[in-house]
Amino acid sequence: MARVNRFGQPIGDAVLNWRAPGAPDRTPIDGVRCVLEPFDLIEHGDALFDANALGDGSNWTYLFAEQPESRDAYLAYMRESFLGDDPRCYAVVDKGTHRAVGVASYMRIVPMHGCIEIGHINFSPVLQRTPIATEAMYLMMRHAFALGYRRYEWKCDALNAPSRAAAQRLGFAFEGVFRQAIVYKGRNRDTAWYAITDTEWPAVRAAFEQWLAPENFDAYGSQRLQLRWLTAPLLRAVG
Repeated sequence: MARVNRFGQPIGDAVLNWRAPGAPDRTPIDGVRCVLEPFDLIEHGDALFDANALGDGSNWTYLFAEQPESRDAYLAYMRESFLGDDPRCYAVVDKGTHRAVGVASYMRIVPMHGCIEIGHINFSPVLQRTPIATEAMYLMMRHAFALGYRRYEWKCDALNAPSRAAAQRLGFAFEGVFRQAIVYKGRNRDTAWYAITDTEWPAVRAAFEQWLAPENFDAYGSQRLQLRWLTAPLLRAVG
């Protein structure tokens, strides 16, 4: 039964003992396969350019910039876009090679409401479709909820089918499409919204930890259980 105020109007559930979390700081987030290091142009820039240069550029289609054509242009783009506090960018560093192979950022960080978004994800071909990529997403999610955030968001171009599938594989529930939400690269973007709340996080975390466990991988490194099999029953809505 919905709560009501003294006028008989329905109101939201009480949020007891609420304290706004702090913003993510610049401490590295350590995992088994990778470490997420706050982005540093000197430390990570060249490795990220080299890793991205191995692809055909298609992973830039739904980003806000086109793929820079030169090392200097890439470093300038990263300098201008990712050295601030929001977005707070992290380099995904492979512990096996000690090289940065992708980036992801916390963004639209609103501590007063306990809301934070994961975005500006650019995983190079070296990182895509690897356990390291999944662990990186888990580490950022775990860190945000440990800080005390109530809501963890994922948004993407509604035409970006791989991103939408990835969101749901990672346990984000579909919340709808905001039509004509953004103009970028001279074109319209309808934005698909996904989120995980703090009440959903324990079950999502358990699914991640089951998937990431060493026993889920055979001697050849192939997964025994797919993460989407574990998260699909947890989704409040799909789309």
